[in-house]
Amino acid sequence: MPKSVDVVLVALSSPIKIGLYEDGKLIKEIVSQEKSSEVLPLLYKEIFDTYSVKRLFYARGPGSFMAIKVAYIFLKSLSVLKNIPLFATDAFYFNNNQPIKAIGKLHFVKVASEIETQKLEIAPEVVFTLPDVLDYNEFSTTSTPLYKIGAVG
Repeated sequence: MPKSVDVVLVALSSPIKIGLYEDGKLIKEIVSQEKSSEVLPLLYKEIFDTYSVKRLFYARGPGSFMAIKVAYIFLKSLSVLKNIPLFATDAFYFNNNQPIKAIGKLHFVKVASEIETQKLEIAPEVVFTLPDVLDYNEFSTTSTPLYKIGAVG
């Protein structure tokens, strides 16, 4: 009988990261530099062929509009077709609350529980990481994309 896992996707920038979690603990990390629209079906086929997937999780934004849209449509389709619950959280959970590039010098920042845009002269490098232990309390069944595009001035 295959291991039962939760699958977490962070596809906001390159590389794409997928974490497989057993009882909330990271047991495998998959990293790809490929385009999400091309590689997600292949990676998830391999995951579904090897494991029993209990729940799907993803970073719903903010970040690249297209990356968020592809991840959401792909995971929402899997969720519906395979009757697997889909959960989401904002991207700041995966980057230690560091600024995330928006456009130009504008970056998304999380202040308290609100996401805003701020102009930053020096942009920190955005690195998304999968936690060793998944905090399920950080996720919600509100899985629609968080596009958060502020006014450009």
